[in-house]
Amino acid sequence: MHLATDDFELFGLPRRFAIDRAELDARRRALQAEVHPDRFVGADAASRRAAMQWAVRVNEAYERLADPVRRGAYLCELAGVPIAAEDNTAMPAEFLRQQMAWREALAEAESRAEIDVVWRELERERRLALERLAAALDERQDAASAAREVRGLMFVERFAADVDRRVAKLEG
Repeated sequence: MHLATDDFELFGLPRRFAIDRAELDARRRALQAEVHPDRFVGADAASRRAAMQWAVRVNEAYERLADPVRRGAYLCELAGVPIAAEDNTAMPAEFLRQQMAWREALAEAESRAEIDVVWRELERERRLALERLAAALDERQDAASAAREVRGLMFVERFAADVDRRVAKLEG
């Protein structure tokens, strides 16, 4: 194993958006069994440090591959199209109108049922955006379109956190 390999190579997976989560989990367990620092307790300091680096590397790669938005962003970056979310916040007008409508609906919601309506719409849009992201990456190899979908999904994820906070406030 080489620390500089990409996450997909590290896990022995094809460089695709669509992954088998059970296979990813099984490969993580196998890699952790191989590099876990507990296996190197009696080794010299350099070997213990290397084991710790590998364990951290495996965990970071797993977290990136397990999360669809992070995996999509990572694939875009590997294709030479960085997400640059902090610099590139331009979104289509329709998407922005939808965001505003969701935010208004959430602000006006007075019951869990009203919040659930917003949540269901948000989840539907998230599912559709993930399908578009998968198609852009795996079918069309269009990293630029995929990057736009990732940026949109990042907005959706932030709004989902707002919905969760609103539910907690309502029920708290």
